[in-house]
Amino acid sequence: MTPWTDLVEVYWCRGAQVFVTPVSAGEVSIALISRDPRVRLRSLIEVCPELARRLGRTPASTPKRGAISASRRLPAVTRGRVALIGEASGSIDAATGEGLSLIFQHALALADALSAGDLRSYEASHRRILRTPAFMARLLFAMDRSPWLRRRALRAFTVEPGLFSRLLALHVGAFTPPRRAVRSLCTLGWRLLTA
Repeated sequence: MTPWTDLVEVYWCRGAQVFVTPVSAGEVSIALISRDPRVRLRSLIEVCPELARRLGRTPASTPKRGAISASRRLPAVTRGRVALIGEASGSIDAATGEGLSLIFQHALALADALSAGDLRSYEASHRRILRTPAFMARLLFAMDRSPWLRRRALRAFTVEPGLFSRLLALHVGAFTPPRRAVRSLCTLGWRLLTA
């Protein structure tokens, strides 16, 4: 079907999140995330009737695919002369969209550590690289578990539209200096309390 917007839409539905992403002039991607293993795309009408009506009976252009996604942290990512990168070194839930970005960041940090002859520096870099995506994953899942928090966050983004853009910049590592990131997180906290 023809995308109705050039933006990614996130639907917070009963027991699920649904992401709608335009991928070409005649196709949208529908991704459903749920903690309930019984929820499937075919049950979209029950969990997200608004989106189900918009999609109507449009046929799928590819087979449905699914996977389990989870965050996993390892106590160490190096041992002796072996270093792990990417998902082998732990993972952040796929909801954050950080998979490839993290692999590239790990590879660069490992290259620096290898050229310095010190894999311990890679351990420290690895923890630093995962810190923000792990925080964002916890925030997304807190919003998923709490309708009250979700409503407050969405209201905060409505009251202060630039806040969402600043948090997105923080998420993708485009925020400098760090003071601005801290200020945005404090603004979000304040808006959650007052919006």
